[in-house]
Amino acid sequence: MRLSIIGWAALGILAALLLGGWLARDTVLLHWAGWRAPKVGPPRSVEWERGPQVALAAPAERPPNIVLIVADDLGFNDISLNGGGRGSGTVKTPNIDVIAHEGVILQSAYATHASSGPSRAGLMTGRYPQRFGFESTPVPALMSRMVVRGQRDQSSKWTYHSDRARGAPRLKDMGMPADEVTMAEVLAGRGYHTVHLGKWALGAAKGMRPEDQGFNESLGFMAAAQKYALPDTDGVVNARLNYDPTDKFLWANMPFSVQYNGSAPFRPHGYMTDYLTDQAVKVIDANRNRPLFLYVAYNAPHTPLQALAADYQALDHIKDHNERVYAAMIVALDRGVGRIMQALKDQGLDDNTLVVFTSDNGGTAHVGIEGLNAPYRGWKMTFFDGGIRVPMFVRWPSGYGRGQVAQPVSHLDLFATVAAVAGASTPTDRIIDGVDLTPFLKGQSAKSAHEALYWRNGGYRAVRSGKWKLQTQQSPRRIWLHNLEDDPGETRNLASTRRDVVDYLTTLLQIHDQQQAAALWPSMVDAPVPLDKSSRQRLEPSDQYVVWAN
Repeated sequence: MRLSIIGWAALGILAALLLGGWLARDTVLLHWAGWRAPKVGPPRSVEWERGPQVALAAPAERPPNIVLIVADDLGFNDISLNGGGRGSGTVKTPNIDVIAHEGVILQSAYATHASSGPSRAGLMTGRYPQRFGFESTPVPALMSRMVVRGQRDQSSKWTYHSDRARGAPRLKDMGMPADEVTMAEVLAGRGYHTVHLGKWALGAAKGMRPEDQGFNESLGFMAAAQKYALPDTDGVVNARLNYDPTDKFLWANMPFSVQYNGSAPFRPHGYMTDYLTDQAVKVIDANRNRPLFLYVAYNAPHTPLQALAADYQALDHIKDHNERVYAAMIVALDRGVGRIMQALKDQGLDDNTLVVFTSDNGGTAHVGIEGLNAPYRGWKMTFFDGGIRVPMFVRWPSGYGRGQVAQPVSHLDLFATVAAVAGASTPTDRIIDGVDLTPFLKGQSAKSAHEALYWRNGGYRAVRSGKWKLQTQQSPRRIWLHNLEDDPGETRNLASTRRDVVDYLTTLLQIHDQQQAAALWPSMVDAPVPLDKSSRQRLEPSDQYVVWAN
């Protein structure tokens, strides 16, 4: 029986009354406003396009395969190579570590933004995302309102801009403009078969999707988050962060699904991280006889926190449930990286494959785990190094030796670097902000790759030039200046004593800002992000924080 609009409205009101609380009311409103996830079909197999059955040239005589692996909200200190690992250093990441040990470690690598959407836009295009209006992470207005209403700390530090919601684009239309040129488009023009797996977060409308932006094949999800399994799945352990309104929204609204080249959504066969790895192995097999660009965009360890029970049970020495689930997700991520590397070896492609491993930004305060980004201060959604300094390792046995690069580099540089490796041309009709890192990766250059690197999110901005980093915030007005050479943890603010440096870097910021475009959509929320506390802890008046848009 089909209900009328009035009938559906009555059911929505009844559900709100029965469930009670801010989450239930706003979830009903979100569903009513069209946020409700589309119907998800049962699991089905994906038949990947197969390349030639017989190689036209030996792997060493072809352009190198390129495999780009990007984790989601990975803490700098989650990788054991960096001296860390969850469970007080007991949870190792041996497969990720091998990429670093056998390749080049970029010691001062930076994301292009401190949240996933703009960060990935910069990575895919080699351009500051603000050049094309990708100022902040797309968030639906009702989610913004819901998160603000759910804060334990209802101080004036949280602001929901209801006036900005009127006339804002639909969520699916908030993304990277179709006329931007992606890494995939450049490589496809050189004859590569291009495949995307996992998270996209660059827009779901026609023209913005991966299959419209240079990828021959795409299997994944367009949203910025996704479940790893249905919550009641046997063999899966969940950790619900009841102190965090964003987490409550994800549990209530995020589906467990993928799409293949824009198909109707369907459920994966199994736990998401392992499923994406399974598909990566199949893609490598299907394309063993032709140049391949494989972009594996894991959503791990982004919330919601869900782990395989087997991985969770193996970590019984970690007493905190949330950290134990999170650590088990890192185990699955590292296992996936190892399986991808093994598949390259099994197909005889290992020697002539460029593998890059990185994260879209730093670890988030939402998960409530201290020290995720140690030794750096801050979290995702801050421009302190904890939010933007990321692990980045590059391995290409036939192209680079083992080594380290100390100079600051950026995700922006991957665009020009992979194009150079592939022998592809980069666009000449627009500014490309990244540089080809080949001389640095080969140990042939010791100069700076960049005079300066920039970050911007609304009224909060940052620039690093040499050893100095300046951060400015418009409201409330704040200035931070740090000497990263002497103070990598950014604990000593020198803004009041080094006005000469502040003035110079402020001028760089102003010049850079003048070259950027207006934001394509408004930010709905200005939120305080504490620098030294996780979301499990209450924000006190004396705590330092930044104000983050969206």
